[in-house]
Amino acid sequence: MTQTMAEFLEVRTTIDSEEGARRIAQQLVEQRLAACVQISGPIQSVYWWQGAIEQAQEWLCSAKTRADLYSAVEQAIRAAHSYEEPEIIAVPLAAGSEGYLRWLTAETTRPTSDNPQ
Repeated sequence: MTQTMAEFLEVRTTIDSEEGARRIAQQLVEQRLAACVQISGPIQSVYWWQGAIEQAQEWLCSAKTRADLYSAVEQAIRAAHSYEEPEIIAVPLAAGSEGYLRWLTAETTRPTSDNPQ
């Protein structure tokens, strides 16, 4: 299987509760929009919001997915997110083991009746 790294992304978002992070992770994986979502936290964030410096405790979700699914991943995160304007950023994967990338592709491909998984 020959794949270019530009085919794969890590999509990140932060949210203000572990429960919210788990909800986002579960939905992305259930919908096969991500093969894996890792949750880190709590972390401390310092940022500008509406003209003031804010500080918050947050949880970071890092979703491993295919680049062609980015729009659907963003839409799913927005639908599950509590923030008015959530951080949703994507970083292309520069490298990855062939076996992991095969797994990532397989787990983000919806099964069909002709191709059960």
